Amino acid sequence: MLENRKFIIIGVFCLVGLLYAARLFYLQILDDSYALESSSNSIKRVIEVPYRGQIYDRSGKLMVYNTPVYDLYVTPKRVKIPDTLAFCRMMDITLPEFDSIMNLAKGYSAVKPSVFLRQLSKEDYARIQDALVDYRGFEPVMSSMRTYPAHTMANALGYVSEISKKRLETQETPYYRQGDYVGHNGLEEAYEVDLRGRRGIKYVMQNVRGVDKGSFKNGEFDTAAVAGKNLYTGIDIDVQRYADSLMLNKVGAVIALDPSTGEIITSVSAPTYDPNLLSSRFFSKNYRKLISNPYKPLINRPVMASYRPGSTFKLIQALIAQQQGSLFTSTYYSHAGSPMRCHCRGGNNLRGAVQNSCNPYFYQVFRKYIYHNGNPNTFKASALGLQEWHDHVIKFGIGEKLGVDLPSELRGNLPTVGFYDKAYRGEFRWKFSNIYSLSIGEGELLISPLKLANLAATIANRGWYITPHYVKGIGNMGEGIPEKYKEKHYTDIDPQYYLPVIEGMRMAVAAGTVKKDADINGIDLCGKTGTSQNAKFGHAHDHSIFIGFAPMNNPKIAIAVFVENAGWGGVAAASVAALVAERYLKRKTEATKLNDWLLKQNYMPPLSMLPQPRTSASTPKKPADTATKKVLPKDSLRRPKPMLTLARGNEKLRIKNEE
Repeated sequence: MLENRKFIIIGVFCLVGLLYAARLFYLQILDDSYALESSSNSIKRVIEVPYRGQIYDRSGKLMVYNTPVYDLYVTPKRVKIPDTLAFCRMMDITLPEFDSIMNLAKGYSAVKPSVFLRQLSKEDYARIQDALVDYRGFEPVMSSMRTYPAHTMANALGYVSEISKKRLETQETPYYRQGDYVGHNGLEEAYEVDLRGRRGIKYVMQNVRGVDKGSFKNGEFDTAAVAGKNLYTGIDIDVQRYADSLMLNKVGAVIALDPSTGEIITSVSAPTYDPNLLSSRFFSKNYRKLISNPYKPLINRPVMASYRPGSTFKLIQALIAQQQGSLFTSTYYSHAGSPMRCHCRGGNNLRGAVQNSCNPYFYQVFRKYIYHNGNPNTFKASALGLQEWHDHVIKFGIGEKLGVDLPSELRGNLPTVGFYDKAYRGEFRWKFSNIYSLSIGEGELLISPLKLANLAATIANRGWYITPHYVKGIGNMGEGIPEKYKEKHYTDIDPQYYLPVIEGMRMAVAAGTVKKDADINGIDLCGKTGTSQNAKFGHAHDHSIFIGFAPMNNPKIAIAVFVENAGWGGVAAASVAALVAERYLKRKTEATKLNDWLLKQNYMPPLSMLPQPRTSASTPKKPADTATKKVLPKDSLRRPKPMLTLARGNEKLRIKNEE
């Protein structure tokens, strides 16, 4: 019995020994992966960064591409520089800059390579290539730099720069390394995963001195880099550049889209800058200049700026009141009984009120709407009516993010019953006399140019819109975009109620509030003007607004234009919109008189009118209860009964309005 146990134990040990021997044979003879890991001293792992995807306009014209450049890396422990001053002159850097870069490299690692100079052009690299052999520890690596041949749409495109420490630490899936380039803002950030491609890895043998000796195992373990996907946008680059020229010496935004698809045709944020400024090794210096510019060129105004919509909002009032049954096309209102002033003579029906932008008319429309289902003498009726109003308006995309394919869209503000309850410290402490400025798009309403362009598209489509978007194809034209950019969103307004509003919009351009020259032959432009109050600079510097679409039937373009400090909406903003629509529809500019006049206009506010940067010494500390403080904003349309607003929210939104 004992003899049998001895043989069993010996057998178990022999079996374990055989298993270990077999495993060692597999690891050392058959499997090369561990040999690769153990050869780190003789095999160099080279990361191959793929080319980012390129960006095209709607007709296939190149808007963004990659230019080959060289990044120069340094390994501090291997550095040997016979003459530092001569080296600095060759690299076109100063001695303090050299010391700073080397200290950063040593702080990162003495034995690992880090960036010494980025984005050397082919010409710069050719100039130093032969001389680099005399300086050990420096290694050039081929890279690429984003180039913008159209020199336009900087804010919407975004830029590419080195990944920030915060973004590096918070990435959900580990992918980026220190020193990697990543998209910031605009399309570069929104479509980063598609544009960046997939990195490759190449294993290269080297001797003890670090000299490359060829590919390891003939590239058996190498993985090829995969270039990023190209983006195809709905932008018409020719119209885009023309719109840029019209907005020279102006502050504001132009946003135009195709109503049938939601594709954005033109996106102008003025003043702007050349996107190539943020695509070179002088990024930091150029960025500092742009961020300190008092006219705020880094703000993407079409989606980030919030303005009071002014009289353009009357279009929504007309539509929802008809749907409610409190307004008919034949409904007639004079100026009697209204606290609002107006430039027209009064006595309008619905079409005439849209044509002439009659303030008292839409005061009465809004009042009838709010009290339609209740007693006009009760606070409760005001709350019920405002809630119904809010529920109708929000279906036009107002007061919420539309979902445009940019990372910087703001929600704006569509006041609710709760908003006024909080502002007036308690339920039913406010009434219609506190909110009637909403009837003409003033008060607490704040809307971006993008949302007003979307409103124009909704009216052009007689009741639906597709979420506005810049990109119409990923990888291939017309493929790969999310389904949400194909889905129709319907308002709850019957199509029949759009016709009188559209007819009034056409009359506004042909014989209403629009500058006569802006009614261009062959365009059949329908539109609505607006003049948004600018409380800070006074009414002489109100913002000029226009929204519209063309042609009247089977519209091809919907547009919104904001020109800050330009006064009447029917002059500056309407002229820009008409010329942009003409260029898109006709592919040329025939209204040369209007074009020449507009190019001469300068609406840039003087620097003395702009907010001055505050120093820490001069900036007073805000009290802790600022969030609940109430202020009375100036509003000349209803000075007897001013409206209360929350100070913090009002201050924040006003800054966005006037920047």
